[in-house]
Amino acid sequence: MWMHLNPGKAGWPAMTGLMLAPFVVGMRLPLLAMEAQKGGAPGRETVRAVSEKIAAAAEGMVAAQLSLLTSMAVANGVAVERSLRAALRPASRRVEANFSRLSSRR
Repeated sequence: MWMHLNPGKAGWPAMTGLMLAPFVVGMRLPLLAMEAQKGGAPGRETVRAVSEKIAAAAEGMVAAQLSLLTSMAVANGVAVERSLRAALRPASRRVEANFSRLSSRR
């Protein structure tokens, strides 16, 4: 399914943003481990990680539904591809923002 997505297509930026996800996880894990060792209430990074995932999932679901509703090409699969791209866009933006934020930390 992913083989037909290429850099010339509109959905490619959403895919490249998600390719940074393993790096974001790798940068975030030590921060979460330090917060866990301190005990007590969840730290700022933990709360941020969880809340932004919930928000990105909700935005992605709404975007996918709106894309399907507004598309006229349901029969040939174009609507599904557009919907998938719309669903991935919010998560991709957050991954890119997290990568920039976490990689600039000292």
